Amino acid sequence: MDDKRISYFPFHAINEYMLPEFRLNVITAVLRDLEKLPGERKSTLNNMIKRNVTVPGFRNSSAAPLAVKARGSISTFERRPEFAAQILQGWSELRPDLRDKIYAVLQTRSFEGVLPPEADRSKLSGFLTTWPKAETYEALDEAFYAANPGDTTSSDDIRLMVVWLVNRLPYDLFEEDEEEPK
Repeated sequence: MDDKRISYFPFHAINEYMLPEFRLNVITAVLRDLEKLPGERKSTLNNMIKRNVTVPGFRNSSAAPLAVKARGSISTFERRPEFAAQILQGWSELRPDLRDKIYAVLQTRSFEGVLPPEADRSKLSGFLTTWPKAETYEALDEAFYAANPGDTTSSDDIRLMVVWLVNRLPYDLFEEDEEEPK
């Protein structure tokens, strides 16, 4: 019998792939535009912040000023996969144009099983651990800029959106002609 196990990393494993400044920028962007998110996402994030984020001087950390609340959220993002998933899903929902552009590029690449861009990936088990070896970050950046001439999106934003949309972390690399590792 063939063993068909799938390996996942919890969502907070993304921290190993993010620079600290970029992580703070992502968290800040989501918390700044929290009111623009759909009601359920906004409510879930507010509740998670109240329960899990400690901001000195505030009983209710969701009432803290943005910069203080964002800095206080970093350790929660680093330790709690469900919080990281909600932040990342909110981040992608706040950037529908980038999400759609990245999705269009991914349709021409060697990623299989990519969910539609509007799918709520925060409900998944975590990130898959396999990644096609040919799909380097640099190759994906080039493909994005070739498909979107004049776009000035940062490579950090492109790469995070790719990782989120394909629901994979570049951990276990494989060649396209090989069978995907389990």
